[in-house]
Amino acid sequence: MSNRMRFGAFIAPHTPVEEHPSVSIEHDMDRVVLMEKMGFAEAWIGEHHSSGWEINGCPELFIAAVSQRTSTIKLGTGVSSLPYHNPYTLADRIRQLDHITKGRTIFGMGPGSLPSDAYMMGIPTPKVRDRMDEAIDPLVRLLNGEVVTAQSEWFNLQEASLQLDSYDDHGVEIAVASQVSPAGATAAGKYGLSMLSIGATSAGGFNALARNWDIAVETAVEHGNTMDRNAWRLVGPVHIAETREKARENVRYGLERWIEYMSKVAAIPLAPPVGVDPIDYMIETGFGVIGTPDDFVAQMDRLNEQSGGFGCFLNLDNHWADWDQTKRSYELIGRFAIPKVNKLNQYRVRSEQWLRENHETFRGELTAAVKAKLDEHAAKKGTDKLNPAIREMFGSKD
Repeated sequence: MSNRMRFGAFIAPHTPVEEHPSVSIEHDMDRVVLMEKMGFAEAWIGEHHSSGWEINGCPELFIAAVSQRTSTIKLGTGVSSLPYHNPYTLADRIRQLDHITKGRTIFGMGPGSLPSDAYMMGIPTPKVRDRMDEAIDPLVRLLNGEVVTAQSEWFNLQEASLQLDSYDDHGVEIAVASQVSPAGATAAGKYGLSMLSIGATSAGGFNALARNWDIAVETAVEHGNTMDRNAWRLVGPVHIAETREKARENVRYGLERWIEYMSKVAAIPLAPPVGVDPIDYMIETGFGVIGTPDDFVAQMDRLNEQSGGFGCFLNLDNHWADWDQTKRSYELIGRFAIPKVNKLNQYRVRSEQWLRENHETFRGELTAAVKAKLDEHAAKKGTDKLNPAIREMFGSKD
């Protein structure tokens, strides 16, 4: 596994309904552009069709557009909801996206997180995970270049194959969403896929990290595959400022509204107990980082210890703070937290410390060298030609 952790964002998105939708989409584009400039490696874009907040209905469209404003950051579907799509047409779109992004596409897949989406498409909620399981096999085979014949109650593929080969020899990386249940981990191991642990910092998700990884590895062995910790992504929310006090002040802007949305609309139980400050709740439970770059680093250490090692952390992007402070948070992570996690400045620190320790020696050598030249000049031209201040500074002869 690489010694350097990668960083990115998981952009659902979570856009409050009072904001201008077009401006919000533009902000999400700008966010990805900024992330690339600040050294982030990945941005994942969600698929949702209801709730009012999560307004990106097609991650492929967003990724295709933002890929034209960026050049190095990898772009993942976070995630494509398999029960909503015919496997053949979805695979074909992912392959085309692979070419549009010049090999930067990651295909993340899952069952879909909003029951309301499935309801409006006439898909019974208990069926969505079964449909995901049924779709994975033909999708993996199609993206591997195979000719696929497969049938279920909701799709029928007859000698289906993709017209395009992958953009490069690496092909498209495929990742499967995993939360508390072992379903995602089992699928990752069965097909040799990367794993995307959404909600890794929630109590249930955090406690299940090591267990789900073990399940993925055991399943992979049974099917002749291997799992790579470097391809394992963990997801959790973050807001960083120069001080803890400022970070707390920043998130007063939208944290309570976000918790209310997640709990009452998205039906994800995040609400703190009655009478408990939501900021304290996020920090004390470990679900969210609200603090300084050092607090961010501490969260990475905590997750690394709990999981046994992973390759990439994705900020569950949110609207806890206003737009300017949100951008500042990404900037502080890029400038100060990422270098500390990955020890990017260890040689710079060593170089500075070495010069500090040898300051007197090098200062003495510099002074002696300059003094010698001043004396040489004085001997040739006479001391009256030298600035008295310079003679005094370097101890030159009168």
